[in-house]
Amino acid sequence: MKIEVWSDYVCPFCYIGKRRLEQALEQFPNRDQVEVEFKSFELDPNAKPYSGQSIHELLASKYGMPVAQAKEMNENLGQQAAELGLNYNFDEMKNTNTFDAHRLTKYAATVGKEKELTELLLQSYFVEGKLISDHDVLAGLAESVGVERQDALNVLRDEKKYANDVRIDEAFAQQIGVTGVPFFVINQKYSISGAQPTSTFLGALQQVWEEEHPAPKLQDLSGEKGAVCTDESCEIPTDK
Repeated sequence: MKIEVWSDYVCPFCYIGKRRLEQALEQFPNRDQVEVEFKSFELDPNAKPYSGQSIHELLASKYGMPVAQAKEMNENLGQQAAELGLNYNFDEMKNTNTFDAHRLTKYAATVGKEKELTELLLQSYFVEGKLISDHDVLAGLAESVGVERQDALNVLRDEKKYANDVRIDEAFAQQIGVTGVPFFVINQKYSISGAQPTSTFLGALQQVWEEEHPAPKLQDLSGEKGAVCTDESCEIPTDK
């Protein structure tokens, strides 16, 4: 079974959705046969580098609300994250463009470090307040998960490297109607939109597995009832 996950590193529900999917997989008996692949999605492709504006101010400006109301919304969201062991630090978050982070993750995938870097980027943004568009920061994160720092810098400094890989993900998302993230596609046939409860993910995993691995249906050619033994007794049919 393959699960493709479209997400962005500055999307708070993407981190929550990722954790809930992971919780579901921990409970799924066939988890060893599930492959998870992350796909690129930019919430705001035109986002500028960090301007110094807080997340509260950014949200207030975007939705035309008082900063106090934006803080309250973020606190409520933070409570959801905390239930999953994620300590969101809204006061330190630095909203920025994520294109280079996505490019770097595409490179990390070529050396088997996609999942590790994806997790670290989310943690760095939401918990540690790091600027994940800064090349030195990104190279340091890559190095900490086992990617050569200089190789990471070489990718980041060449805007064309892995750019097409990111754009392919985004174009496909548009083709299948993805308008928001997180968005999950199972075996290219089933979709789950949003950071659904863990139980929803688990139910979906079980349903897809059963549909694609049905129990064999046998045609009974026994004719008359035959003698059988169970764990309780043996039954011998009587002749009439």
